[in-house]
Amino acid sequence: MNKKTLMMLAGGIIIAGGVTAYFAMDKYMGNNIEIESALASAQTQSSAAANGAAAPSGTAQASSVINSQLVNGSWVLADASKVYWSVTTSKETVNFVNEAVEGKWNVNLDDAAAMSGEGIVDMSALSSGNGQRDGHVKDARFLAVETYPQATFKAESFSGLPKEWEEGKAVPFEMSGKLTVKGVEKAVTFASEAMYKGGQLLVSGKTTVTFADFGLTNPHTVLLDTQNELGVQLELVLTKE
Repeated sequence: MNKKTLMMLAGGIIIAGGVTAYFAMDKYMGNNIEIESALASAQTQSSAAANGAAAPSGTAQASSVINSQLVNGSWVLADASKVYWSVTTSKETVNFVNEAVEGKWNVNLDDAAAMSGEGIVDMSALSSGNGQRDGHVKDARFLAVETYPQATFKAESFSGLPKEWEEGKAVPFEMSGKLTVKGVEKAVTFASEAMYKGGQLLVSGKTTVTFADFGLTNPHTVLLDTQNELGVQLELVLTKE
């Protein structure tokens, strides 16, 4: 084998190694979690049901009006509830999901001041679909999950909720309260939507905080930068007690 052939072979090995390293890095940094909206899922199911049993020609399907008495009362978070955390990097947005969520809401559409809500998230269940990345985020240098195993949200005020709803129709409102992560409390407001569907109360809410709000430094590496902002999204399914 001559010198030229050896150099070409060596170059090919280097290029192949670089490509392999790139794809390995891409897999490590890539987003593996897609955000699922509780409201969108319910609307998709409703559309599928409607298409499967269409109303006779020339008739209109009557909407079901939901009054406050049906919605008022004590509700608990069902197993389908999720909390998403989103970090925007120099490459893409990476989502984390918590499916270990529990809590209770007291709903009173006749007196918004009497409403309250609380959610507790098990931070050890935080997942981005990449175990190595998740372990890094949970360790003592960042979220310190062993010391601070829970994040909480306590809703203190609700605004914009009407007294009458239409079943399966989203209602916009705002929900303000205190979000606690790693033992640090931050006042936040979630731009939200709620829906009453099939005896369940569905809630979707979004807010933005920063790493600095909770005494954290946004992660940086030689290959990757992250923005200081952190998206928080609630996708809650509640059942009445």
